[in-house]
Amino acid sequence: MSEAVEGALTASSAAPRPVGEAGFRDTMARFATGVTVVTCVQDGFDHAMTANSFTSVSLDPPLVLVCVEDDSRFHEAISAVGTWAVSVLAEHQKGRASWFATRGRPLVAQFDATPTHRGELSGALLLDGALAHLECRTVAVHRAGDHDIVVGEVLGLAAADGRPLLYFGHGFRTLGD
Repeated sequence: MSEAVEGALTASSAAPRPVGEAGFRDTMARFATGVTVVTCVQDGFDHAMTANSFTSVSLDPPLVLVCVEDDSRFHEAISAVGTWAVSVLAEHQKGRASWFATRGRPLVAQFDATPTHRGELSGALLLDGALAHLECRTVAVHRAGDHDIVVGEVLGLAAADGRPLLYFGHGFRTLGD
């Protein structure tokens, strides 16, 4: 048996530990995800957040979801508007991911150092250089603990070639890490 398989079997047969916030975070850090920046416009102000809790839901109709923390500034904004956008980040956009994950950053100037363009369907900003863009319309919101699951119908999309930015082990990674 290979060491990798043996290690995986040992890890999966480890005794379960109580579910607490720290243990849950540490366990979920074992799941690699892509990294996105989700944006919307409320009352003329551009809002954004970094999210790795983003996934496709359905092909027919095309639906995606993003989980939004209920006490965040972004939650208030996305709850008030009907459309939003997602930029799937490329490996060179780690700085953008970190910036839009920073709590308390200035609302008005938060995009000053970020090349963007406005989505035609959502009006939300899309990050230039991203691997993909999706423009969405909220079709459902589901309460889930301290987050809302926001489900959006995909109105338009675009994709480019490149390598993704990943989140794994409490940090940003690339496929080469």
